[in-house]
Amino acid sequence: MLQTPSGGARDGTAAADSGLMSIGTVLNALREEFPEVTISKIRFLESEGLIEPQRTPSGYRKFSPEDVERLGHVLRMQRDHYLPLKVIREHLDAMERGEAVVLPVVGRQRDGEAVPEAFEAPTAARIGRAELLAAAEIDERELQEWESYGLIAPLSDGVYDAEAAIVAGLVAELGRFGIEPRHLRVMKAAADREAGLVDQVVAPLKRHRNPQTRAHAEARTKELAGLTVKLHSALVQTALGVRLP
Repeated sequence: MLQTPSGGARDGTAAADSGLMSIGTVLNALREEFPEVTISKIRFLESEGLIEPQRTPSGYRKFSPEDVERLGHVLRMQRDHYLPLKVIREHLDAMERGEAVVLPVVGRQRDGEAVPEAFEAPTAARIGRAELLAAAEIDERELQEWESYGLIAPLSDGVYDAEAAIVAGLVAELGRFGIEPRHLRVMKAAADREAGLVDQVVAPLKRHRNPQTRAHAEARTKELAGLTVKLHSALVQTALGVRLP
């Protein structure tokens, strides 16, 4: 069960005493397990009917511990199982009825059956084309368009890694705001340039014969990737004159 702090209401002591939380408090409660979650994401899930927080007379959202726990289930099913929102809603309804819910395993194949990643050497989750289409709630034509712009690409054996599923979800969400895949080519080009810069820094370490040095190169790559993502985010926020939560 997701642990949540009590209180946190900013719209009257009665709400605080009843255990209801503001959206900011909910965000802080979720971020330990879901560091990428944002207020916009929570509002989007509400607009899709996944949660129904209470509203104060002045319009502020107030979340119960049950709301936060439900949010945790939603985010977990998206992150770990790449389920579309429609399927997640059906699972939540089944859970509320007390029914057992069996979630699909996203992992590598062994003897024709999906195997959880815990049984494999550390590696990224792999999903098939049909699973990716379902996770992003798109059709084959849309996926082909995204691939034509280089936003998503399958691995050599035709399947996709976990990052492709994340990219697909983000592209789909941006599409709801009218941002089309062709508009995202500039972002893809910028990402490629940033990746090239990181690769230049770690390339000498990757070519080293010492396994420990190569392992250090991988760790350095992850560190630099994280820094470039943070810098990119800060630069975009500065250009727009906004500050995200």
